[in-house]
Amino acid sequence: MARDAWDIEHSWDVQPAEAKAIQDRLRTRVVTRDMLPSVRTVAGVDVGFEEQGRVTRAAVALLRFPSLEPLDEAIAKRPTSFPYVPGLLSFREIPAVLDALGHLSTRPDLLLCDGQGYAHPRRFGLACHLGVVTDLATIGVAKSRLVGEHEWLGIAKGSQALLRHEGEVVGVVLRTRAGVRPLYVSIGHRVSLATAVEYVLACTTRYRLPETTRRAHRLASEMRPSGS
Repeated sequence: MARDAWDIEHSWDVQPAEAKAIQDRLRTRVVTRDMLPSVRTVAGVDVGFEEQGRVTRAAVALLRFPSLEPLDEAIAKRPTSFPYVPGLLSFREIPAVLDALGHLSTRPDLLLCDGQGYAHPRRFGLACHLGVVTDLATIGVAKSRLVGEHEWLGIAKGSQALLRHEGEVVGVVLRTRAGVRPLYVSIGHRVSLATAVEYVLACTTRYRLPETTRRAHRLASEMRPSGS
């Protein structure tokens, strides 16, 4: 993928107050309906940190869809330039993610991000931000809840409950494996909520995490020798 094709019109190295203002400005560009291509490839995105947080390590795993056969993977590292601030993780993580995406040989049709999308205080989590700056279809698949409340959730795989925040549906709480903790699925960009849930389930095999983000998480978390 050619990184210079992305329209990034703001700096990532900003103060938290400016970061929030950028989120408020860009959230109007999030497309919450289905405007995705025929999905033949899906990718998982995850981020880890090295050297006690001083180095950001982003990983992308590209799979064929619907077989989930591995096609490509990429890792990128760069110095961490933004502090850990809940609700502003996109400014800390996306620069390295863009580097990793730039190393892929093929542009993914759909990205599943390990993080929030629309289920965010300003409705502009990492999956939304990444989708807007790359114009890729994205889904937020978070392991924990940032905002919202939901009704009782069944224990069977596929059980769902709407996640609501301040009177608005912002996501779906989804059980991807019977009896295990659910995931929090939300719109990222160019995908409706119902379609997002369908793709998350289609990418999930026998594990809690979708195969996309599971593979990306393993790449982002494992330690490799310096320079590899």
